[in-house]
Amino acid sequence: MRNSIMGILAIILGILIMVFPVVGIVAVSFIAGFAVIMLGIWFLIAGVAELQVSRLVGVLLVILGIIALIIGFGLVFYPALFAFLTGIVLYLAGILMIIAGVISLLGGLDAKHRVWGGVLGIVLGIIYIILGTYAFHPIYLGFLIGVWLLLTGIFSIFASE
Repeated sequence: MRNSIMGILAIILGILIMVFPVVGIVAVSFIAGFAVIMLGIWFLIAGVAELQVSRLVGVLLVILGIIALIIGFGLVFYPALFAFLTGIVLYLAGILMIIAGVISLLGGLDAKHRVWGGVLGIVLGIIYIILGTYAFHPIYLGFLIGVWLLLTGIFSIFASE
């Protein structure tokens, strides 16, 4: 029952975000930014506390906290940054999948798994790069998030039965 309710909510939210993709991106960017700001604050506190134990680790945590705060505030006040970062991550993941696919084709445990793993890695890498191209534009990214929520909702409903 709970999965059905969550599925219905995901479907409704997915449709709303597909109809109003910019509003969806602003909301997702704000939530992600807030989470990254909280993470940055935690890194700063942990870094200052760690300075007494390990100066290097403490300094690295403080630097990481400052970077997280900059990115977090950027996400909160500049939602297009979310689309840019999402596009970059999808591009990098796609490139890594293609490289892993090629490596799998060139070597591996047995020929059957090597070929299928390699082909799957290359195909998924290409799909990620294509999605990354669309993710750079906030409207397309909002629509992709809406589609993802819609599909997640449908699968949640079927999984609960």
